Amino acid sequence: MKYKLTDEKMEYYGRTLHRIQALKDFDLVEAGDLGGWIQSERNLSQEGNCWVYDKAKVFDNALVSDNVRVFENACVFENARVLGNARVFGVADVYGDTKIKNGFVR
Repeated sequence: MKYKLTDEKMEYYGRTLHRIQALKDFDLVEAGDLGGWIQSERNLSQEGNCWVYDKAKVFDNALVSDNVRVFENACVFENARVLGNARVFGVADVYGDTKIKNGFVR
């Protein structure tokens, strides 16, 4: 496992999100680093170098995998899939049945 859900929680539009914490070093992340917010482990793959940073949020049935970075105030939700080497940042929202691979969303 590369991360765990911490006891730190927040309510976001009726959903309970958990802050994540890295359990090992990978890519730009070091063991012990706090990340962003996810609803459950189904939102962020334990494989690859994907990570949710800062105030970013991933929830509902959304999935972030591979080498994706979600950061700043970005949100990925509903049934969205972000994979490959994509970056989602700024105040971007990725939602619906959107699938993004290897792009930048701001």
